[in-house]
Amino acid sequence: MEKEQHTHIVKYKTYVIVLIALLFMTFASVAITSINLGPYTVAGALLLASIKCVLVLLIFMHLKFDNKFYGIMVASVFILLASVIFITFLDYLYR
Repeated sequence: MEKEQHTHIVKYKTYVIVLIALLFMTFASVAITSINLGPYTVAGALLLASIKCVLVLLIFMHLKFDNKFYGIMVASVFILLASVIFITFLDYLYR
C-alpha cells in the first residue's frame, strides 16, 4: 500500500512578501496606538492584529493548502472565542 503524498512548495518570494506585510502592519499598529484616536485606537489595532493573525494562519501554518476541514475547525474555535469574550463583556456591562 503506497501512501499518497500531497506536497506543495511555497515560493520564498511569498514568504518574503508576507513577512514585509506583517512588519508593515506591526509598525502601523504601533503608530496607531501612539496617535490618540479615541475609541478607534483599540479598534484599529485589533483590526490589524486580526489581519496579521489570518496571514500567519494561512501562509505560515499552511491552512491555505491543507484540508478544508482544518480551516473550518480553526474558524469555529475563533467563533467560540469571540462568543465567550462577547458574553463576558455583556456580563461586565450589566452588573
